Amino acid sequence: MTTLGNLESNSNSYFEALATAERRALHSFFDQHIIEDKRLGYFALDEGDYNALPAYLAARVVHTIHGAMSDEF
Repeated sequence: MTTLGNLESNSNSYFEALATAERRALHSFFDQHIIEDKRLGYFALDEGDYNALPAYLAARVVHTIHGAMSDEF
């Protein structure tokens, strides 16, 4: 049963991170990444926080939502 509880909390963590990333992407020029972490589960990360995404984070990206804002008219 512990495994089932762990899977439920991981999926909840993923969907919470997904919702956060989708909200942020609407108002950002930068891509929003969902990162998998062994201790934290999943979390949303704004690419604009880094000049280039470090390799240790890039390797843990499970989903990316592109920023919706554009400078081009």
